[in-house]
Amino acid sequence: MGRLSGVSGKRAAKVFQKFGYIVDHQTGSHTILYHEARPTLSIPDHKELAPGLLRGLIRKSGLSVEEFFTRK
Repeated sequence: MGRLSGVSGKRAAKVFQKFGYIVDHQTGSHTILYHEARPTLSIPDHKELAPGLLRGLIRKSGLSVEEFFTRK
């Protein structure tokens, strides 16, 4: 697939933390990330996130795909 494949939920959460997101809590298999100036993110703890889901999380956070992968 493309650049958006092969990213786990835990890895995505770590990358979002580099952009200022803070782990708020975990509900079931989802990690909830909080940021004061950006929307809250709910990231499933999957071995590999679907490309569309990851792209949606990146867009919701206000980042570009390029910004996300420069910090990966």
